[in-house]
This record gives sequence, C-alpha cells and structure tokens, in this order.
Amino acid sequence: MQPENDISDILQAHQAGPAGLLQVLRHVQARFHHVPPWAIDTLVQAWGLSYAAVRSVVSFYHFLSFEPRGRYTLYLSDSVTDRMLGSETIMQRLCERLGVAPEQTRGDGLVSVHRTSCTGLCDQGPAGLVNGRPLTHLTPRRADEVADLILSATPLDTWPADFFEVSNPVWRHNLTLQHPIAPGQAITRLLAVGPDALLDELRASGLRGRGGAGFATWQKWQACRQAHGPRAITCNADEGEPGTFKDRMLLMQWAHELIEGMTLAALTVGATQGFLYVRGEYEFIEPHLRAVLQARREQGLLGVSVSGSGQAFDVALHLGAGAYVCGEETALIESVEGKRGIPRTRPPFPVDRGYLGLPTVNNNVETFVQVAQIAVHGSIWFAAQGTAASRGTRILSVAGDVARPGLYEVPWGVTVAEVLADSGAADVQAVLVGGPSGKLIDASQLQRQISFEDLPTGGAFTVFNRSRDMVDVATQYTRFFAHESCGFCTPCRVGCGQLLETAERLITGHASPWDITRLGRPPPTPCWT
Repeated sequence: MQPENDISDILQAHQAGPAGLLQVLRHVQARFHHVPPWAIDTLVQAWGLSYAAVRSVVSFYHFLSFEPRGRYTLYLSDSVTDRMLGSETIMQRLCERLGVAPEQTRGDGLVSVHRTSCTGLCDQGPAGLVNGRPLTHLTPRRADEVADLILSATPLDTWPADFFEVSNPVWRHNLTLQHPIAPGQAITRLLAVGPDALLDELRASGLRGRGGAGFATWQKWQACRQAHGPRAITCNADEGEPGTFKDRMLLMQWAHELIEGMTLAALTVGATQGFLYVRGEYEFIEPHLRAVLQARREQGLLGVSVSGSGQAFDVALHLGAGAYVCGEETALIESVEGKRGIPRTRPPFPVDRGYLGLPTVNNNVETFVQVAQIAVHGSIWFAAQGTAASRGTRILSVAGDVARPGLYEVPWGVTVAEVLADSGAADVQAVLVGGPSGKLIDASQLQRQISFEDLPTGGAFTVFNRSRDMVDVATQYTRFFAHESCGFCTPCRVGCGQLLETAERLITGHASPWDITRLGRPPPTPCWT
C-alpha cells in the first residue's frame, strides 16, 4: 500500500529529472488534490531544485494549486461561446446544488467548482471538465444529474458514458480529411527519396505553418538541419486560443499522421527526441495518444532504428496545466523543460536554440499532418488548392451563432460569406477570424478571404448574430487576456488590465471621451513577435 506522504512511484515514472517537473506536479495534484509542502520538499531533495523554483512553477499553472481542491474538481468553460449558450446559468445551478461558491472548495473537501478560460469544446457547449474528463452539452437537467452523482460520491468510472462523449462533427472535408495514410507510408517514401527530396516537395507545395505565424515549413526545417549538434522536435498541440478546437479532432482521429509528420521532421533534420505537448484540457485524449505511440514503437516506426533506417527517434507526451501563453512556441519549450511557460526573447529562435539549448523544429498538429500527406501525395496535389501565397487547405473551428458548429476544411482563399453559408449562419453582425488575437469584421466585410494575405487564422472562426452585445463580447475577451497574461512584458501585463478597466467603464456607462479615444489607438507590438 502506498504511504500517504509518498510520491516515489510518481518520480520513478518520470525519470527526466527537472525537465519532468511539470508532469510530476500534475500527478501530485491529481492524487492529493493540491501540491502539499512535503511534496515540494521531496522534489527539492530529489532533483536539487530550490524551493522557490518549484513553488514558482505551481503558482504559474491554473490547474495546480497550493490549497486543496475538491475530490471532484469541476472546471466550467468561461469562453464567450459557452456564455452565449448559458454557461453562467449552469455554473449557478451547480454551485447551488453542491453547496459551494465559485472558485471555492466545499468544507468537507468533496467538491470545488472553478471557471476556466476555454476547454476546447466550443462546438458542444456549455462544456466543462470533471477531474480531467469532458462534460459537453450541459443543460440544467444534466447539471442536476452531475450534482447528484457528486453528492452521492459516485466513482467517475461508473457515471453514464454519454456524459463524457465528445463528438467531432466535420461538415466539410477536403485534402487533409479525405486522404488518410497508412502508418509508415510517408516514412517509407522519405527513406526512398531522401531528405533533400522531401524538402523540395515541401518547398514546391507552399506549405506554411498552420499555427498562425505562417512561416514556410521547408525553410524552418532546413535551418534546423544546417545547425550543429543534436536536435529536437516539438509539436504544439496547445490550442488555447478561445474558439479553436480543430487539434482536438486531429489528436483523436489523425494521431498516426501527426506522429508520422513528426518522424519525417526528425529523419530530415537529424533529431532523435521529440515532444508532443498537449494542452491540459485535453487530458482525456492522453490514453489514446499513448496507445498510438506504443503501437508505432511495436511496428518499428519509433525507437532505436525507425523503419530500419538506423536513426533513432521517439516521442514523449507532455501535458500542460492550463496556461494559454504556452501556445507560444518558446513558452511551450520552457514548459516542456518543466519550467514556467514564460516566452523567451527572440532571437535566438528555436531552430537555433530551443529545447535544452538544442536546435529545435516546432510545428503545430495540422502542419505535421499535412507534411505526412504531402510526402505521400506530392506537392502538386497539395498546391492545386488555395491562393498564390496561401497554398492548400485550412481546417476551421466554426462556433457561435451557427446552425452547424464544428469543423470545416476549406481551401485558402475561401470567403467568409461561403463559410457562413456552409455553417448555416443568419443575421450576422460580426465574425471573429483567428480568435481574440485575430481580426473582428462586421457584416460589410463578408467577401474578404481566409488567407495569409487577407484574413490569416490559426483556425478559430466565431460568429455573432445581431442579438449579441459586441461591447460585452469585447470586454469578455479583454478579461481573458488580462487573466492569461504571463506578465513578461509591460504592454501586456499593464495594458491588458487598463483595457479591461476601460471596457468595464464602457459597459457600466462611466466611460469618458478620452477612454473612447484611447481605445481607438493601435496596440503595441507584443514582445515575442
């Protein structure tokens, strides 16, 4: 029997040393419902870290806490789309039934209820998480059922299975979602033609990173390949931008293609270690991803000699713990190293100095999936769609005031109006393309194109009809940024707070003409661009 104050088994399972700190803390939190002081002492002694260093990591991530949380820990999504679907009513009902205030733990330690920025389930809200498991399409009746199960201390494994169902409705398929490849098919192709030929195909395809910045994929890989010493691969599956959920579907249904793309990158640049960094809200996908990784090891597609090539490569799965800023590539790398997810000053860029100082290729999920498909089907197949500067297709996460929320794979260059027609939107007031970090357009601009040269997007596409108060929407997004700022740079740390104060004066009718003038000024350039 495991002693009460013992985490030796957790440490044994994570032998990466200090780089495994975040993963160990996640397991400590899950077991003890907080990170107790004695556990911090154990980590300090085991790894030679300072007490302050461990505490700083705990304090940075929303899903870690010093104070005990409930044996049932509920997180309800507080995203704009969830609020549009009635999440505040669900929050109030759950708290009343459970006898607990928001952001508090009940006196007997049974349950705590919290808000979280976004759970990546915007297409099936109101949504939430209970001990890491997803709760979708929450209604007052379902909230009562959840409360009854918690009050009776019913084990989660015996809850009705449909409580945890997550669907991935794809309403429009195109290149990526119509052409799965067999495990190892792209690797076989690469080994036949060589890394130079693959880089040529990627260059001819025009593939640019699907994470938002749009950097040419072949160019990033080439730069890392030309660097000296050991190299690493990281995959950014931390889609924390409110309104984005395409990676959820790809992780659940296209994980083989994803790992295949990471392996192609490793064989091309000469990397031997890879890291798949998945947002903490997607913990429920972890068993599936581990099964895929193990299956590929058993097939010889990962390990000491990938497909008999003589080159070693394997992928470690890392989960985040609720920090939006870890979607930025250098913050993600810091988090993979077990640290606070604070963005680094660039240059140097990750291809020069990334994970543990090694040259590192970092791409997102969709990019790696499309790399694998280009390796098999070729650049002409891929570049036949899109525009001159935006080749191929883009998977959109469509949510908000639409009849058919879900996933749409469209060619770059499609108009906003076409996506609205496909998704059944009506009486449109505004569309947010690219999440709150993107662009908000009104109904007069619906002929604009989804493309790098017009409306770039990391995948989010949120629709607002004329019943919505856009000042309130903007205030909610401003509150999100103020809450999620890592505090690294002054414009973000101070500016977001000041913007929120101004927005709240607006919605309460206390704003001055100076407030309106100041809001109209362009924002400063973020420090990490």
